[in-house]
Amino acid sequence: MADNLFSWETLLTLSGAAMITFLIVLYTGRIIDDCKCWKWGTDLYAALWAFVILVIANIAAGASYADWKMYALAFFNSFLVAASAGKLRDKSLDEAERKRDKDQRISEVVKG
Repeated sequence: MADNLFSWETLLTLSGAAMITFLIVLYTGRIIDDCKCWKWGTDLYAALWAFVILVIANIAAGASYADWKMYALAFFNSFLVAASAGKLRDKSLDEAERKRDKDQRISEVVKG
């Protein structure tokens, strides 16, 4: 299907896997923050999701679920994906903070 936003091939790329990891962690992170059973922080939570995404995408793209090398590479790559997803998060927060500062400066100029 050409009109899909994500494809299995896209999820096998760093940018595709990082984007979906970012979105999943963004929407489910608050639940994990409130949960008493998860004590390892958001970084490892993102790496876990990245691992799951990479494994599913690899199997969907034709990799054998019995191939241990696929799981090893998915494990190692999950940290790269999680780090990239973290940078996406940092960038979005920086932009929001920059806009807030600009709006505050404008309101101070208007008042003053």
